[in-house]
Amino acid sequence: MCPESRGPAFHVVLAIEIWERFGFYGMQAILLLYMIQKLGLQDMQANMLWGSFAAMTYAAPVAGGWLGDRVLGSRRTMVVGGIVLASGYLLLGMLVGTTQALFVNMAVIAVGNGLFKPNSCNMVNIIYRGQDQKLDVAFTIYYMSVNIGSTFSLFLVPLVQQSYGWGAAFIFCGLGLLLGVGGYFIRRRRLAAIGTVSDFRPVPWRHGLLVAGGAVAVTALMALVFASASIQGVLVVASGITIILAWAVVYARAAVHERTGLRIMYLLTFQVALYFVFYQQMVTSLTLFALRNVNKDFTLWGLHLFSMSAGQFQVFNPVWIMLGTPMLIAAYNWLGRRDADISIAGKFVIGFFCVTLSFLAWWLSTVLSSSDHVSPWVMLFGYGPLSIGELMINSLGLAAIARYVPVRISAFMAGCYYVLVGFAMYVGSIVANMAAVDNAAGLDAARTLVIYGSLFRTLAFMAGGATVMFALLLPMVRRWEGANAMAER
Repeated sequence: MCPESRGPAFHVVLAIEIWERFGFYGMQAILLLYMIQKLGLQDMQANMLWGSFAAMTYAAPVAGGWLGDRVLGSRRTMVVGGIVLASGYLLLGMLVGTTQALFVNMAVIAVGNGLFKPNSCNMVNIIYRGQDQKLDVAFTIYYMSVNIGSTFSLFLVPLVQQSYGWGAAFIFCGLGLLLGVGGYFIRRRRLAAIGTVSDFRPVPWRHGLLVAGGAVAVTALMALVFASASIQGVLVVASGITIILAWAVVYARAAVHERTGLRIMYLLTFQVALYFVFYQQMVTSLTLFALRNVNKDFTLWGLHLFSMSAGQFQVFNPVWIMLGTPMLIAAYNWLGRRDADISIAGKFVIGFFCVTLSFLAWWLSTVLSSSDHVSPWVMLFGYGPLSIGELMINSLGLAAIARYVPVRISAFMAGCYYVLVGFAMYVGSIVANMAAVDNAAGLDAARTLVIYGSLFRTLAFMAGGATVMFALLLPMVRRWEGANAMAER
């Protein structure tokens, strides 16, 4: 692929990803609150339903990655996934008000994400394959840019919900993604020469029917899982175990010179998965903390500046990511010019240190607050280190796959990566339930402040311990990286 065509091709993938994030994060901003405030679910039930949804949403990319590699092609599967996702948001808005409709529409969204996510990322891998430094920068830009979509949706969708209702807000998410799909078709020629092998072969009609039938069957199965709390945990745990076994098989079948890279990728993926236990708090415990124990009015020296709803506080995450990305790119480029790059494993250690700072700040805010509602500025500045940690960890997780995994299985491994992330988010919901309250019990704000403070203290200690442990592992990872570099020569 000629260098001149990389940029335009990357921009097409970036644009549809921005709109996909617009839809997903807009839905995320209000879905937990919808479960509690509209459908009347208890904290524990809503947290675990969201955790199961996250797990299924991140597990589905295994099948989507396989379809992209072997059947439809990454480019085609990405577009189909965008259409399915948009349909899920629209149906969620049109069928608002019942738990059964919620289960079905969550299943449609999970299937759509499974088709879209691994293949959009794999398209970036293909565009910059073999250019490690540019790949790290590309994924960092990719990660920052897609947060443009999430920033607007996290701010706008709660406003639409407050003004026009839950249904209109979900439909708004779907319409945004349809714009993204339409933009892809307008500029699709820029990707005409890019894709996996299957993208350049006609799809037999039998295969198309099998894929469509399989998607419907999986959607129905997921809806049944969401409706049954008793089997959600079993299936989530089983999916995690299955991926670990699959990785063991991949490792056993890999050539000797490929195994060191796989070991590095497995360790780094575990670290990314652990990060998502903390990330899940943004949607669960931190959103409910904002609902019950955070002042919604931003003031400065007695002057009222603006107000935010509980769901809108999540917008600080992408805002900080967009602010932090240019600084990180400049730092990466500066280090690169001096041949002093920080390894991905080293960046992960810095990321976990940042996570520690965030939960330490939120814990101290509950301890030092003079009232039962903490200042909203604590949320603004607390999201800063957590978001920088996300840039240091999550944005480079896929880059690790591109760097250390053989090309022939890259999309499949990206799908496996998302399964473990989903498993971690389910675990994150379990952790969030340490601060679950009974809405019918009528607990006052002073009591819930103590409950959330206890959770944030535990999370701060967990993140601090992970920082120390992964720092101690750095010498071993450096030896593996040296051996992997020698094997590739």
